[in-house]
Amino acid sequence: MIRRSTLPALAGLFLASGASAADLPRREAPPPPPIPPAFTWTGFYIGANAGTGFRAGSSTFTDATYGTVTESKSGNGFVGGGQIGYNYQFTPGSGWVLGAEADFQGTTFGRRGDGVIGSTPYYDVSPSLDWFGTVRGRVGYAFERWLVYGTGGFAYGGGGTSPYAASYPYALPDTTRLGYAVGGGVEYALTEKISVKVEGLYVDLGKRGSGTTVYDASVPAYYGTGRSESGFGLVRGGLNWRF
Repeated sequence: MIRRSTLPALAGLFLASGASAADLPRREAPPPPPIPPAFTWTGFYIGANAGTGFRAGSSTFTDATYGTVTESKSGNGFVGGGQIGYNYQFTPGSGWVLGAEADFQGTTFGRRGDGVIGSTPYYDVSPSLDWFGTVRGRVGYAFERWLVYGTGGFAYGGGGTSPYAASYPYALPDTTRLGYAVGGGVEYALTEKISVKVEGLYVDLGKRGSGTTVYDASVPAYYGTGRSESGFGLVRGGLNWRF
């Protein structure tokens, strides 16, 4: 009798336990975190740069009339300024990048080629190169946050008139010159907005017109237009803000 009466009670208990278990929430694995979008270089940017400019060649050149001119100053100096540009990356992550950039630079290395002929002063009456700028295209390949690129385009520059210009009886070279710039660099994106770069350029602003050297015995001194070459190289580091 006792055993028979307990069977319905046990059956009810099991049924109630099963119903309670069915009411509990199921333990499901949490959804995976969203995958961040692939990095892209597409967009506008603005930034600043600084580095070293240098002119190739020796510290001497030959004057057609009076012989060897030994320059008194180095052809190296500071260069710095700012840039603005735009990039377009065809495929986010890794892929080809096309862009355009314009920059404007101040410089301390574009001085006149003053020096001596023998022991007599030689004064270059050509204008100095105090500033220059470029407008260039860029073609590169991105490896996620790394960008390797080549660049080239239009260049221009100018500077101040020589303090010895009044002592020169012939036509003076123009203070503004035009030419081209070519080079390349590597850029790395530190964050989504900030990137750093190292870049090398060769800039050629066209040969200055070579004029006649004048000797003034009353000083005494030579006055001439100095070197005809106007190409120079530069290596600079830069910081860009992308938006």
